[in-house]
Amino acid sequence: MAKASNARVKAAAIAHPVPQTRDDVVNAIAEIGRRQRERDRIQAEMNDELAAIKQTYEEQARPHGDAISQLATGVQTWCEANRATLTQDGKIKTANMASGEVRWRLRPPSVLAKPLDKVLEALKDMGLKRFIRVKEELDKEAILADPEAVKHIKGIKVDQKEDFVIVPFETELEEVA
Repeated sequence: MAKASNARVKAAAIAHPVPQTRDDVVNAIAEIGRRQRERDRIQAEMNDELAAIKQTYEEQARPHGDAISQLATGVQTWCEANRATLTQDGKIKTANMASGEVRWRLRPPSVLAKPLDKVLEALKDMGLKRFIRVKEELDKEAILADPEAVKHIKGIKVDQKEDFVIVPFETELEEVA
């Protein structure tokens, strides 16, 4: 006969204060507000420090970025002037140098259509509807407006959840000009 398992599942007890009176709830909400404001102050201080650090390093890096840009423009100008030699008249797309390489690469083609409404109209007028995509999608707003019409359709569920929100009272200081 199989022995019954005596294994127990232990979980740490959740330690949180539960208010016992309305006054306790009022005090707890006030404490939530105080802690939110303190957290916001800490976050603002962190962001101020991060901004100062970022600015310091950006200022240090700026001359290097400018030099890289100027050097790259010069290298590209020389390579374009000598492209036929470097690419063996277009047979290769990479030229190896002692300190690195340069490459010419074609990007994938892209389509630009501006203004879109006039381009679509022109395609329709010319009978080129094969270049127009018609996208079918669920109209959720219409379903929410009339949920009874779709309540028997399998796969559609109108769901609504309730949130519990605590909003501590606070005010903002007015700017004095």
